[in-house]
Amino acid sequence: MFGVFRRRVVSGSSSASVKIIGKSWRRTCPVASTTATCFTSEGEVLLHPRIVGNVRSICHVAQPGGPVNLRPLREVMTSLQPSVSIQMQTRMLILFLEGDLVDAVVPFMGESISDGTLATFLKKPGDRVEIDEPIAQVETDKVTIDVASPEAGIIQEFVAKEGDTVEPGTKVAIISKSAEGASPPPPSPSKKEEAVSQPPKVEEKPAPKVETAPIIAKPKPSALPSPSPSRTSPSEPQLPPKERERRVPMTRLRKRVATRLKDSQNTFALLTTFNEVDMTNLMKLRSEYKDAFLEKHGVKLGLMSGFVKAAVSGLQNQPIINAVIDGDDIIYRDYIDISIAVGTPKGLVVPVIRNAEKMNFAEIEKEINSLAKKATSGTISIDEMAGGSFTISNGGVYGSLLSTPIINPPQSAILGMHSIVSKPMVVGGNIVARPMMYIALTYDHRLIDGREAVFFLRRIKDVVEDPRRLLLDI
Repeated sequence: MFGVFRRRVVSGSSSASVKIIGKSWRRTCPVASTTATCFTSEGEVLLHPRIVGNVRSICHVAQPGGPVNLRPLREVMTSLQPSVSIQMQTRMLILFLEGDLVDAVVPFMGESISDGTLATFLKKPGDRVEIDEPIAQVETDKVTIDVASPEAGIIQEFVAKEGDTVEPGTKVAIISKSAEGASPPPPSPSKKEEAVSQPPKVEEKPAPKVETAPIIAKPKPSALPSPSPSRTSPSEPQLPPKERERRVPMTRLRKRVATRLKDSQNTFALLTTFNEVDMTNLMKLRSEYKDAFLEKHGVKLGLMSGFVKAAVSGLQNQPIINAVIDGDDIIYRDYIDISIAVGTPKGLVVPVIRNAEKMNFAEIEKEINSLAKKATSGTISIDEMAGGSFTISNGGVYGSLLSTPIINPPQSAILGMHSIVSKPMVVGGNIVARPMMYIALTYDHRLIDGREAVFFLRRIKDVVEDPRRLLLDI
């Protein structure tokens, strides 16, 4: 840091010579005293053998022929007045040896995630952070993970850069537990230095004016007629200019979603069947009991819990919908884990409701709200999205009238919900307006035949149109 230090120890002697920047210094060790006297000239730095291990030790620093001064090492190094960069390096060395600096590293990201991309920094160098406060975000194939500050203090500097590929344990930032670790701004040059650096201005005398006769401009010859622009052939496409295009790299989550969706299309024999559901009774049940439901359970009664219960009933009646192909075998699952597709600003995530067959309406609504909040805020974990035996996708919240959802591997089917539209329907021989919803079931035709798929969708229609079937189990 301050130059090249060389130390030579003479064997068989009680004294040692220390050479600093090519100059030799002698250290004497009196027998009766445990404190060593170190002689140095002004502007030099002494590397004391006894105090290297403990920077807080006190060293006697004196000049040859001068009095011995008892000064701390911090004061000695500060009095040297090095350049700004050396001052910062000196301060960081002192803080590091004193245990003031701590590293903020990338945390463990999950068993199936080996690395991620440093997406953005939430703080700037010099900002104050508290313990466990996020300072950066790492984007992985599945979730976004926060890098938290291990201690409260000041951000000294960032070691990594945005866009870098980082692994668990990679150092991202250096935190100083005291305000002394903050990087001071470089001092602005003084006015005297500016005056010295600028050369004196030489006054220019105006040149004497010389009267000249006016010059008559000669007429320019007429320019040749420009050739007519060549007409492009009708077959050539007119492409938009490149200046009106933007190229943005895909996020890791978007690339992962794209890969899985394409793999699903390439692997499964996808087929979709549709049906139409009258939402009158379920909406009436919701409007009648929503206040009492909220007062007792502390959560609003929505439509998703009704469709989850209907899907559980359909999977119990048609177990093949809950199964999956594994090589040459079929795996039947005796549990029902319902995945709920949630669209977030960063991409599509699919949190899982575990053991949905054992949950009531209130428990399902609470779990859906909790997972949706975590997914939107980006705090959802890998374990909360792993697994799942069946998926429900509600495109109706965005106004979708009809769609063909894609299976979420390694599942075998997915249910698509859509928007509720008032349509004229024939009820008891009369035409009345009813709130109707299209539902779609995309399934793997390699495993599931059309008969089972239609029976499953029909069961959902019956339960939603008459929720009393759940109570009577009919």
